[in-house]
Amino acid sequence: MPPLHDIRVLDLSRILAGPWATQMLADLGAHVIKVERPGEGDDTRRWGPPWLTDGNGQPSAESAYYLGANRGKQSVAIDFTRSEGAELVRALARDAHVVVENFKVGGLAKYGLDWDSLRAINPRLVYCSITGYGQTGPYAQRAGYDAAIQAQGGLMSITGEPDGAPGGGPQKVGVAVADLMTGMYAVAGILAALRHAEATGEGQRIDLALLDTQVGWLANQAMNYLIGGNTPKRQGTAHPNIVPYQVMPSSDGHFMLAVGNDAQFRRLCAVIDRPQWGEDPLFASNAARVAHREQLVPLLADALRTQTSAHWLAALERETVPCSPVNTIAQVFDDAQVRARAMRIDLPHALGGSVPMVANPLKFSATPVEYIRAPPLLGADTREVLRARLAMSDQAIDALEGAGVIGGCKLQTR
Repeated sequence: MPPLHDIRVLDLSRILAGPWATQMLADLGAHVIKVERPGEGDDTRRWGPPWLTDGNGQPSAESAYYLGANRGKQSVAIDFTRSEGAELVRALARDAHVVVENFKVGGLAKYGLDWDSLRAINPRLVYCSITGYGQTGPYAQRAGYDAAIQAQGGLMSITGEPDGAPGGGPQKVGVAVADLMTGMYAVAGILAALRHAEATGEGQRIDLALLDTQVGWLANQAMNYLIGGNTPKRQGTAHPNIVPYQVMPSSDGHFMLAVGNDAQFRRLCAVIDRPQWGEDPLFASNAARVAHREQLVPLLADALRTQTSAHWLAALERETVPCSPVNTIAQVFDDAQVRARAMRIDLPHALGGSVPMVANPLKFSATPVEYIRAPPLLGADTREVLRARLAMSDQAIDALEGAGVIGGCKLQTR
């Protein structure tokens, strides 16, 4: 059985950070119920194009963005802004192990779905709150968005070409890394809190902020500042602590060169027929190369422009000098190693046919990841969950649906 086969998760989150966390938990075997607003659902359902096509080849209402973060879950459409709906969610939380939510600070209290309300009925509950700025501090009431967090948390100040260079200026990363990393921290925190709950019978709240996460994973750049006292700057693809470690030109494009130690640098110098550079006191050690970066990099660039990327990649690989092509996304999924690692999967979808997805990178020797279901249609599992988890009759479910408290599954097209 998968590692989390007996864990029940109630997912009240939407967009990316929370859903990314709950998708990971689902991949590990947890039973995840995603609560969505009837008729609307997760905001990302509307974040297209592109859209998944239905059995007739027509665009559906299932956006690629939504599909990327909601695998393995059941969708239950409940309007918990109504008292009857809030009571249904509380009932589902009563025997849940985990609740994940990303509403504004205090936003769920008026529905009785906040931490204090739910722990009163389920003392073992692990309650993970994800916000832009956390539950405390002067910015606690602000909404948090990934791009704003990348900017405010310092990432944009070290991403992109330097000021004055072609294309210079702050850049955001090409995916929502603040959201994604917050989701990953959420998984780690939830698993740790579950261990505590198993040992003590006591649940707890996890207060997780996008800004805290962004500051936390500034990693070596933060330490460069804290220890060295100098504010890191944008350096394009270059590394602040290692040289040469950046995209380099070739006669037909670019490739990534990642020299990690002095022995690798000497082998690089031999490959490009400049062995003397490996012994030159200006370049022989990494510290020297960092100090003389502005002299060394142009020399390397001139030497590397004489041959194609393919030539250098083959020659450097033979000498075990780390390097790689700069692939497009299409090239990534056509890469032999990516194919060998089965990083694309296809899951049967309710619209007919299948949906392509990116696999979970975890490779377990004893409990492999199992992909149980594709991302659900809005409200697809409302009736099943209410019958199985709350022992509700069809008549009671019909009455709630008729009153608009819950939603059924209706196929939507563009």
